[in-house]
Amino acid sequence: MKELILDTSLGCKMCEAKVQPLLDADPRVIEWEVKDGHILRVVTEGACQKCVNKIIGEAGYEVKEQFSSKDVDPKDYAHKITHEIPKIEYEKPKVTAENAGKYYCPMMCEGDKVYDDMGDCPVCGMPLEKIPEPKPAVKYSCPMHPEVEGDEPGDCPRCGMPLEPVMPEAAVEEENEAYTDMKRRFKLSLLFTVPVALIAMLGHIIPSIHHQMLSVMSQTAWNTIQFVLTIPMVFYTGWIFMKRAYSSIITRNFNMWTLIGIGTVVAFVFSVFALFFPTIFPEQFKSNGAVDVYFEATCIILLLVMLGQLMELRAHSKTNSALKALLQWAPPTATVIRNEKDLVVAVEHIEKGDKVRVKPGEKVAVDGFILEGYGTVDASMITGEPIPQEVKEGDKVSSGMINTNGSFIMNAEKVGGETLLSKVIYMVNDASRSRAPIQKVADQIAKYFVPIVVSVSILTFLIWLFFYNGENAAVYALVNAVAVLLIACPCALGLATPMSIMVGTGKGAEYGILVKDAESLQQLNEVDMLMIDKTGTLTEGKPSVHQVISFSDWEDEEIIKTAAVLDKNSDHPLAKAIVKASKEFSDAQYEVSDYKYLIGKGSEASVNNHKIQLGNHKLLSKSILNDQQFKEIEKQQAKGATVVYLLQDDQIKGAISLIDPVKPTAIKAVADLHKRGIKVMMLTGDNQQTAKYVAEHVGVDEYQADCMPEDKLEKVKEYQAKGFTVAMAGDGINDAPALTQANIGIAMGDGTDIAIQSAEVTLLKGDISNLVKAFKLGDKVMRNIKENLVFAFFYNVLGVPIAAGVLFPFFGVLLSPMLATLAMSFSSVSVITNALRLRSSKL
Repeated sequence: MKELILDTSLGCKMCEAKVQPLLDADPRVIEWEVKDGHILRVVTEGACQKCVNKIIGEAGYEVKEQFSSKDVDPKDYAHKITHEIPKIEYEKPKVTAENAGKYYCPMMCEGDKVYDDMGDCPVCGMPLEKIPEPKPAVKYSCPMHPEVEGDEPGDCPRCGMPLEPVMPEAAVEEENEAYTDMKRRFKLSLLFTVPVALIAMLGHIIPSIHHQMLSVMSQTAWNTIQFVLTIPMVFYTGWIFMKRAYSSIITRNFNMWTLIGIGTVVAFVFSVFALFFPTIFPEQFKSNGAVDVYFEATCIILLLVMLGQLMELRAHSKTNSALKALLQWAPPTATVIRNEKDLVVAVEHIEKGDKVRVKPGEKVAVDGFILEGYGTVDASMITGEPIPQEVKEGDKVSSGMINTNGSFIMNAEKVGGETLLSKVIYMVNDASRSRAPIQKVADQIAKYFVPIVVSVSILTFLIWLFFYNGENAAVYALVNAVAVLLIACPCALGLATPMSIMVGTGKGAEYGILVKDAESLQQLNEVDMLMIDKTGTLTEGKPSVHQVISFSDWEDEEIIKTAAVLDKNSDHPLAKAIVKASKEFSDAQYEVSDYKYLIGKGSEASVNNHKIQLGNHKLLSKSILNDQQFKEIEKQQAKGATVVYLLQDDQIKGAISLIDPVKPTAIKAVADLHKRGIKVMMLTGDNQQTAKYVAEHVGVDEYQADCMPEDKLEKVKEYQAKGFTVAMAGDGINDAPALTQANIGIAMGDGTDIAIQSAEVTLLKGDISNLVKAFKLGDKVMRNIKENLVFAFFYNVLGVPIAAGVLFPFFGVLLSPMLATLAMSFSSVSVITNALRLRSSKL
């Protein structure tokens, strides 16, 4: 059961009264209410946004945008359900043998309907997405007899050796099909447009060349060549835009495709008519014995629009990279103990209750608890914290963790889609799909601009037809109506946003700021809540020795060097930090023997004939530390430090405090963000004490400790529901769901690939101070886009009344379709020139 918050075209109580019987009558609508006159809140079981749109559409209203969608507890609405609820909620099509490799609309406009061929959705015009091919089945083969294969793990019937999985070769990542197709269309269109434009424009610009052209063949012949070259532009390379325009007209969803389609078709049809029926036109519409044609306008319009689409598709070509990276994180195989034998099986074949052996360096494949053995697991994928956790019998471990030390046998409790890693993947996918696309500024303008221009064009035709007293009134009416449509054609509109984005992203790259798409820059300057991870974002993410504390006659040097003797062969980050710190002192000779790993405590060895122990507080009893020493340890822990103790012959000699330092730029960056009116919240998987210290030290507004991936995700959703535009900054896989759900996901470049791929903005240098520069970049690009939109319409709006003939009664001036085409081209040049100004801006 879901709760949808929708922006509708409702406007008053009268509107609400009209839709009331329709919503009340639908069995899928459990509860509904209208807020602020137009915001519709609907609780449904089995109905999506498209369904609600159809319901209220019967009363003449529509859903403009979906603000949010969340699951609700059916128990809270049980008293309102008095009928059987139809289960018809649309979901992403499942991969089956029948639909694998086919295409579907990502907006689910027609539910789970699939298409055989790539293209655009006939309802919303978005490029269709491909349903992935089914994953090849895992086969098992004998290492000694490769010809022996089986579908399940077992023993070779010939030699008795365990069969090993033969993993299918990883498929080569497919290039984005929509981008590839548009690039091919653009290249072909360039071949057709260049000669057409040269034939049409060169002669008018340089008269001497025009005379030479006419000496080769007549103007009608040159026009015929343009016609032949324009045919594939209209009916092949640019046909997808014709389909989008047709769809927008049929569905009454007017946008820039409407005008582009109308302008292109009118220019082409008018030119064809003028080429084959020149006698009906008066002489003043002819030059060199032929009526002026506008095939170049048709080609240029389509080419410029293609260029804009190519830029946008390139930006969106990696939308699924985060999910692919997460899927690759899961190990393909694991060692399962069956019938007292170790079998290497595909992860898909692990069953609940199986005993799974995890060796050093291996990833944990499923969720469960340890039956025997011990290990040190890197849980940074889950918690985001760099310090591995020591685990032993009875402790829980989760998929995605890495066993860096030791070996253990675990019981598989959750397998397949139930594992924690699978849930993280699901959350990333769900957050990515649930976010409603931003309504483009261009479409918002075009929504009103289209009917105005079409109305002006029709009005122009009627006025000239009935009120012009001269000859050939119908021809004048047609030519002026065409001129209106041509000069109003918003081909520059298709360039306004992508050009600014292209230049702006290039400028950001100079500062180490990578931006994924236009949507990110459009929202950067709207952010009023920044949620930020601690480790690797506010802190360095690498523990280091903060202080050496002596509780005996030992000097600091002796404490750190003795500790390093035990830690030199360990991969634990704390151990590495201690070994690194010891290198500042001179080398010394130690006789080391009888090294032992103390499960859950630390390590022990005989050093120079003394028992030396190094580890956490479990090595101690409270009686060993006196009050003064205990206060010193508490003082270190209050700073967020991790403390390890060094003992000789069961007597404490000292302690080493290790801390993950706060980045030097963090305090100033948070202050700068506050000056921009942005509220800052720290979310971390670390403990409460450490989180409190860092939060107070840096100066964030709020913080929450002990966060799991789902906690961070829910926090983002919570503040989005409150009306905040949320940006999330993080560097770990555990941040991926929150990064994806946030309005703006910002990844620190020194983090994981998955965090970077889940985010819309990446700070390559991993410097939090670059966050402020990223917000400045968003401001500048958005301002540039708005300026481009002005340029995109300036010539058009200025030229429409002239093209309609308002100056003709006073000055006898008409704007020919040729000049209208030039003005339309100038608007594109102005957009490109203005966008290039971003190159010289400073952040």
